Amino acid sequence: MNRKYYGKVIFELSRPGRVGYSLPKNGCEYKLDEIPSDLLRVKKPNLPEVDEPSVVRHYNNMSTNNFGVDTGFYPLGSCTMKYNPKINEEMASLPAFTSLHPFQSSDTVQGALEAYYKLQSMLSEIGGMAEFTLNPYAGAHGELTGLMVIRAYHESRGDMKRTKVIVPDSAHGTNPASAAVAGLKVVEVKSLPDGTVDVEALKPLLDDTVAAVMMTNPNTVGIFEHNIPTIATLVHDCGALLYYDGANLNPMLGVARPGDMGFDVMHINLHKTFSTPHGGGGPGAGPVGVRAGLEEFLPNPRVVKCKVNEEDGFALEYKTEKRAKSLGRVSSWLGNFAVELRALAYILSLGCDGLRMAGPLATLNANYVKESLRDLYALPIDRVCKHEFVFDGLADKSTGVTTLNVAKRLLDNGFHAPTIYFPLLFHESLMIEPTETESKETLDEFIGVMREIAREAKETPDVVKNAPLLTPIRKPDDTAAALNPVVTFFEL
Repeated sequence: MNRKYYGKVIFELSRPGRVGYSLPKNGCEYKLDEIPSDLLRVKKPNLPEVDEPSVVRHYNNMSTNNFGVDTGFYPLGSCTMKYNPKINEEMASLPAFTSLHPFQSSDTVQGALEAYYKLQSMLSEIGGMAEFTLNPYAGAHGELTGLMVIRAYHESRGDMKRTKVIVPDSAHGTNPASAAVAGLKVVEVKSLPDGTVDVEALKPLLDDTVAAVMMTNPNTVGIFEHNIPTIATLVHDCGALLYYDGANLNPMLGVARPGDMGFDVMHINLHKTFSTPHGGGGPGAGPVGVRAGLEEFLPNPRVVKCKVNEEDGFALEYKTEKRAKSLGRVSSWLGNFAVELRALAYILSLGCDGLRMAGPLATLNANYVKESLRDLYALPIDRVCKHEFVFDGLADKSTGVTTLNVAKRLLDNGFHAPTIYFPLLFHESLMIEPTETESKETLDEFIGVMREIAREAKETPDVVKNAPLLTPIRKPDDTAAALNPVVTFFEL
């Protein structure tokens, strides 16, 4: 009853003449001036007439309908909703940081600049790169910046023919999009049945028109690209550069570094790997790192060590003679500072030993879930995965229950749905990514629900097909919502 009542929209609670808050009429004991007539509305606003408790209860109840990593298990993992330790939020919310202005003189923001510098250095160590810039605002922005660095590198050598970027067919959608925005032509390379890049298919594509090859390692289906040394050699032999999409860096932390694998340029999704959940589209940060020899192309400004008032300190460095080939600005300032502070707090609180545990634990959790469900869900790639894996829907598809149905039924059981229908390699893709932070008890509960859904799909398929049955909103028309969005409930 309560859920039904408080699930009503605020207009349904409205009653004529009901007032939530009122003030004495002007001219009474407070002797207040009347509002000038030219500032008054001509038409009364179309607002609900409700009492204050109803308003408070309505909006508090609405907030509890939001599902987040603080309320339950998010099998989207580090892709979207990795757990964010609350101490990171506290550090990023310190008034000493939030009250700063970007145009303050450098001698008044030494602490902030030191935080930037330390994070740049730590990311360089983690990625095996020579230098990082924190300027890009998000992963896709980092990709664009990295590709601009690559393009600037080739053009600085007079190598103007290199206008192609090779992208695996399993790549994240931002890879070809970023290449196109950077003015480069996208060429697709096929994957093998195990999801890794087909080296033999790659070889004939490599020539003097290729600027870069973009790869994710482990790849989009969670498999480590074991041929990466061979691929790196082939790419470099043809004069191109190798780009690392850092979306799947999480399982590599403290285990392997992209720079050591042969990658020349990379971006890191700080919000994924280093703890700022960004469900709903933000916030994010996409620092870009480069190997030695490419530092001069990175965007400005940069934070550098220098003397400040005759003491060791930090300052912003803009275009200099040494950095004459810099891209210049790619953002209005130095990226999303609060996201970067969370990442720094995350790295410092874990330390070297903690970071080294993150990848193996994420890998252990993913393989545990995979092996516990492989008898009921189709496993197209039967190999040890890293932090994520992909099922191709239910093993028994005879009753017509789809991956979308399974995802919707998970909502009825208190779990967020995992990524579905991506990657496009499989018709009924269901990608599960538990991360390192989930306990065995949580994973066992999730496994149990997934097994129960498989049983329902066989014995009572209509229950699964009609899911969700228990959520505040059941089955919105996703297509209509995208084509004809209703962004306001009423007009004032």
